[in-house]
Amino acid sequence: MVKQSFLDRMNAGQVLVSDGATGTNLQRSGLPVGIVAEAWVLDNADEIFRLHQSFIQAGADILLTCTFGATRLRLDASNLADQCEAVNRRAVEITHAAVADQDVYVAGSIGPLGHMLAPLGDVSVAEAEANYREQAALLCEGGVDLIVIETQFDINEAGAAVRGVRAVAPTIPLVCSFSYDRGIRTMMGVKPADMAAQIGAMDVDILGINCGRSLDENLSALEALRAATGKPLWFKPNAGLPDLGPDGEPTYSVTPEAMGAMVPAWIDRGAQVVGGCCGTSPEHLAQIARAVHD
Repeated sequence: MVKQSFLDRMNAGQVLVSDGATGTNLQRSGLPVGIVAEAWVLDNADEIFRLHQSFIQAGADILLTCTFGATRLRLDASNLADQCEAVNRRAVEITHAAVADQDVYVAGSIGPLGHMLAPLGDVSVAEAEANYREQAALLCEGGVDLIVIETQFDINEAGAAVRGVRAVAPTIPLVCSFSYDRGIRTMMGVKPADMAAQIGAMDVDILGINCGRSLDENLSALEALRAATGKPLWFKPNAGLPDLGPDGEPTYSVTPEAMGAMVPAWIDRGAQVVGGCCGTSPEHLAQIARAVHD
């Protein structure tokens, strides 16, 4: 199937549905708490494939690859750095297999490095860019339709990520999404207007918000971002705030129906791609998709 250009659909004002959570849903399927989802790319690909398919069945137009933590530097914390190429390539293969000939976009997910950049940390800007450049090249070689730099909190690291991606993929549709986990600020104090001014001035097609805290706080961040930019907006909030069980596994109290009921407000405030982050199950996503398409 020849897909319609993703950016053409954005420019036409269409609203698309992205998928839900990866990590929390894989935990429901048996991924032990504390084990990164990327480990299952090589060891339990069937569960990732099934999760992708469940999101498609729920109404997703976009699937993110299971590569959020698959930069070489972040994989090193799980002793998987030597598997960086294999993880990224296999994750894209799994997602393409789930999509098959359906009209669903494959988005390469790129998360933060898990380290602070200098001078606050020990990772240089050049090292950060090199890590992002390597991962982006692997994702693009696998044939992703777009790249999503997500859950960012530091302007400097996000800038390094954008430059790294653009060094190897100058024309691929590119999303950059921040997590406002301090209400309408990131943990580094970045406001939506700051992100719009600095990241929005770079070669990024879509600005976004994902993860964060409550749905109400994420909606406030969305309003602030819409006021600061005319670019299309990506919006994947958590299904509320988690409660941790005795085994450390998070549970989310926002029901699928309650999350779906908020979608008209998201679209009214300017979101053009909607989905969910942590805690967003296929059942949640089905309600989100229903609200978009009804």
